[in-house]
Amino acid sequence: MRRLLVAGNWKMNGSAEFAAQLLQDVTAQLNDHCDMAVFPPFPYIAQVAEQLKGTPVQVGAQNVATDDQGAFTGEVSAPMLTDVGCSMALVGHSERRTLYGETDLVVLQKTRQLLANDLTAVVCIGETLEERKAGREEAVVSQQLALLIEQLSENEWDRIILAYEPVWAIGTGETATPEQAQAIHAFIRGQLQQVSAAVAEKTRILYGGSVKAANAAELFAQPDIDGGLVGGASLDANEFTGICQA
Repeated sequence: MRRLLVAGNWKMNGSAEFAAQLLQDVTAQLNDHCDMAVFPPFPYIAQVAEQLKGTPVQVGAQNVATDDQGAFTGEVSAPMLTDVGCSMALVGHSERRTLYGETDLVVLQKTRQLLANDLTAVVCIGETLEERKAGREEAVVSQQLALLIEQLSENEWDRIILAYEPVWAIGTGETATPEQAQAIHAFIRGQLQQVSAAVAEKTRILYGGSVKAANAAELFAQPDIDGGLVGGASLDANEFTGICQA
C-alpha cells in the first residue's frame, strides 16, 4: 500500500523568520495521516533541517547540480544537500524546464546524482495548456519519462517519486478535475509497467497543480494519486496541514 506524501514547495519565497514561524505552526498540528516534506529555498535548508530534527517531516531541495563538485558557480551538489540534512530534492520542475531550459537528459543526470548520494528524487512531469488542448498530454508525459524508464534500473526506482503537474494549473487557481488527474496518473502508472509491474505498483505519483485543503480530499481519494506537491498553499500552515488532514 502506497502511503500518501504531501510535499510543500516554497519556491523563491520567505525569510529566515518566516520559515521558523511557518514550521512552528506546522509542527504544532502534525498528524500521522500521511508523510510530509518541505522544500525551502537553498539559504534556509540547514535552518529548516535543524528545526525539524526529531519530527517526521522530511527536508528537500528545489534543485540539484548535474555534478558532484567543480567549477560550477552558483550550483549546489547532491553531496552538499546530504551534508545539510536533505533527504530528497525536486528534479525537472516545470519552472526549471520552461524558464531555465532543463531538458529530459538534464533531468536524468540530476536524478542520477541524487540516487548516487542516497537521496530521493521527486521528478516532475506535466503538459502545458497548449499541449493539453491539442490532446497531447499523454505523449508529453510519456516523452518526459522515456529516458528514466530506459536508463534506470528497477532498484533505482525505489528512490524515485513522480509528481504530475499540469503546467496550466500551477499557481493559476485552476485544478485538473479529480477525473482528469486520475486518468493521467493511471496512464503514468501504466508507463512504469515498462520497468516492471512491481515498480508500477509501488512508485508514488503526486499531483501538483493548485492543491488546497478544499480540493485535496477528492484528489487524494483517486486510486492512482498518492499525495500532492503543494506550491502556494504550503506557505500557509493551516492550509498545508489541512491538506495533510485530507
